[in-house]
This record gives sequence, structure tokens and C-alpha cells, in this order.
Amino acid sequence: MIHSIGNDKIRLSVSEHGAEMSSLFDVPNNIEHLWQADEKYWPWHAPVLFPVVGRCLNDQIEVDGVKYKMERHGFARRSEFQLIDQGPESLRFRLSSSPATLAIYPYQFDFDISYQLYDGSLTLTYEVVNKGNTDMYFQLGGHPAFAVPFYPGEQYEDYYLEFDRDTILDRENINSEGYFDTSVSHVLNGTNILPLERDMFYKDAIIFKDINSRKVTLRSRQNPHTLSVEFPDFEYLGLWAKGGGPFICIEPWRGCADTAGMPVSMKYKEGAIGLAPDDKFQASIIVTIS
Repeated sequence: MIHSIGNDKIRLSVSEHGAEMSSLFDVPNNIEHLWQADEKYWPWHAPVLFPVVGRCLNDQIEVDGVKYKMERHGFARRSEFQLIDQGPESLRFRLSSSPATLAIYPYQFDFDISYQLYDGSLTLTYEVVNKGNTDMYFQLGGHPAFAVPFYPGEQYEDYYLEFDRDTILDRENINSEGYFDTSVSHVLNGTNILPLERDMFYKDAIIFKDINSRKVTLRSRQNPHTLSVEFPDFEYLGLWAKGGGPFICIEPWRGCADTAGMPVSMKYKEGAIGLAPDDKFQASIIVTIS
């Protein structure tokens, strides 16, 4: 089921399946900013990544010496969330642990995703509560895909990403199986502009583990409209598009895929968040369109 909210700047639609956004519409400028899941390229809009980000070695996690099957990016994106609250400009969804989740991820939890509109901005808030009697461990990430270009007649190469500060950025390379291979490639050297090119993701996602920016803005050389993503609570950033598709995924992460040949338990996975019983973790992403 799809739920929609809006104001005079933004209309937002979110599905109960995966609590995934399906539309982010700029009302004054008549622009659909969310990728519309064309299966020719990639059949998702904005999946939520939980309780892992990326691929786990052998598609497994290990908890207390026991191995559990775990798909790439976790199970939340394929799960049915429950709408627990709705206002004129807000939605709140919940996924709770169940016998099905406990069979593959042995932690009891509530995972809430809230969407709140404020004028021309959307705040996504992720909240995880440990409902069990032992510490739990998880990774978390967003995977929203934004349509590029904004208007017909423009080119993908008319667009670029602008980081909120000049930076030196090296991408952590991923092998053909989806694991980090410990090598790095240089991307930016003391600038804040990354031009978009159709073939820039031919080696999979561009992933930054050491990034000092916490905001990136999608801009065009042909029109004044922008879309920015702020991620104050996230340490890693992924950028990706598939097969030259007309979109760009801007992905704030807490955690990432495993490194080839280096198995670790869930507790020690890179970027994993530990949560004591009854404790709560919260993190937000802010998307602003203008």
C-alpha cells in the first residue's frame, strides 16, 4: 500500500513494502526527483539497507559463533512495514522482529522510519530500538536514487555533484563479487566538484569511507534547480548508478560490505553499531529541493 503526504513545495509517496519512497515531487518546478524504477536499468526507487550494508562474505553473518544466511543489503528492503503514524506532512513506519527475522538475524528490535516534510525539505529519520536482553549489532544505510537529468533535452553530463567542502577523496574499490579488495583509486584532489559521467560506475559503486563532507548537492549547468542530501549522522557515502541508467544514487551509510578473505563476526563488521538492551539509535538524512 502507498501512502502520500505533501505541501505546496513537495509531494511524497512511500510504500509499506520496505518503507521505500516511490515519489519525491517538486511541486513548483514540476519535477519528479525520484528514479521511477525502470526495470531496464534498476527496479528500485530508494531501498533501505538494514541490518547490513553491502554484501557479506559467503552471504552470511556470524553471531555468537552461529552463521545465518543474509542477502546483500539486508532484509528490510523486502519486508512489509506497518504504518504507525500519519500526519498532513509526516509518515512513520515500523518493522519489528518476528520469527522470520529471528531465523536469520537473532536480535529482537523495532526499526522505525519516519518521513517529515518541512517546506522544501524532507527529513528521513531511522530509529532502531534493541528489544532484546543482549547487545545487538547492525549496519544501516539509505539508497535513494535521483533522476538525472531533471528536464527532457538535457544530458547526464550536464550535471555534477558539489560537496560542501573541498576535499581529497579516494574510493575504496570493490571486486566483481561485491567485496572490498583493499585497493583504492583517487577521485578528488582538493576540489569539491565531481562531474557526472555515464561510465563512472563501470567498476561498481564509488564508496568513500573517509569523507569530511556531510552534504552533497546535485546541480546542472543548464538550469538553476538543485537537490541536496545532508547526512550529519553517517560516516560513509556511496555513489552509484547501474548500466548507464539516467539516475544517481546518493547513499549515506553506517557500515559497508565485507573485505574479501577477511571474515568477521557481526559485532566486528566494519562500521557496525552496537546497541545495549532497551537503548535507541537514531540517524537522519535531509533532502532539500529548490
